Amino acid sequence: MALSLLRLDMRAPETGAPPRDLYAAALDMAEFADEVGFTDIVLSEHHQTEDGFLPAPLVMAAGVAARTSRIRINVGALLVPLHDPIRLAEQLAVLDLVSGGRVSVTAGLGYRREEYDAAGLDWSRRGAIFDECLEVILNAWTGEAFEYQGRSVRVLPRPGTQPHPIMMIGGSTQAAVRRAIRFGLPLAPAVDDPELVATYKQLAAENGVEGGFVVRPGKSVMVNVSDDPAASWREYGPYFLHDARTYASWQTPDIRSHVMSHATTVEELQEEGRYRILTPAECLEYAAEEGRWAAFIHFPLVGGAPPELGWRSLRLYAEEALPHLSQP
Repeated sequence: MALSLLRLDMRAPETGAPPRDLYAAALDMAEFADEVGFTDIVLSEHHQTEDGFLPAPLVMAAGVAARTSRIRINVGALLVPLHDPIRLAEQLAVLDLVSGGRVSVTAGLGYRREEYDAAGLDWSRRGAIFDECLEVILNAWTGEAFEYQGRSVRVLPRPGTQPHPIMMIGGSTQAAVRRAIRFGLPLAPAVDDPELVATYKQLAAENGVEGGFVVRPGKSVMVNVSDDPAASWREYGPYFLHDARTYASWQTPDIRSHVMSHATTVEELQEEGRYRILTPAECLEYAAEEGRWAAFIHFPLVGGAPPELGWRSLRLYAEEALPHLSQP
């Protein structure tokens, strides 16, 4: 069965639709995705951006959980070091309860210095801050009192999911692998690197980490669906390009990420293949090529695209492709 994901990052540049319209559409689309059989909704987090990239993913996740009943919700990445870990543990525990255990988190270190500067955090200590936060959160979820910064702290209620909600470590470095093993958590790298998988498995065996796993992102292609891809590229192209160029401006040479694009024009972006507009028939062909776990990452509001464009794509996929892709 193919995976059907709805990605929402809520970018709202001045060239796109107004934030009020985008947020209203996003919740409606989440409800629609839940009803028609999508498997996952993916939310992201960034701060201090020119286009209003989603800065409050847990608030958004709660809104999505309230409008849905079965679909999984992943916050990836949640930039853990930018949050107070006690408050974060409390919020995630409540979110786990109100969602019925449907929310998972990919905990990220973050790679934009301006986000740390705005939060008043020392960029050079980001790894240590991340480790401290993870330790506090995992301790908090036990429901038992523990010492934190010289005081006794206890977090209640406990999450409904035991021993705790799914929290994966993001990152595409050996340091990320070691962090995941150190805390006994799964790994969710941003690139499909067999070496990371091999190292994780080796260290898990050496350190007695049981039940760990690596979520491999595969091709991570952003997909929209149209009966006329050429016409849709003319409509969607500028919004795709905004997304691609903004991500590219944030990347440094040491970062490995599936969102990295080198395109500077819509034509180059189309040729690159990270963003695709497929017909329903091409969706079925892609699923056949990729096999049982082919992933369709839908990005209907990419770059602040008008909701009507996204609805056209989602409905066509739901009506003409998804029924065939949902078959075991």
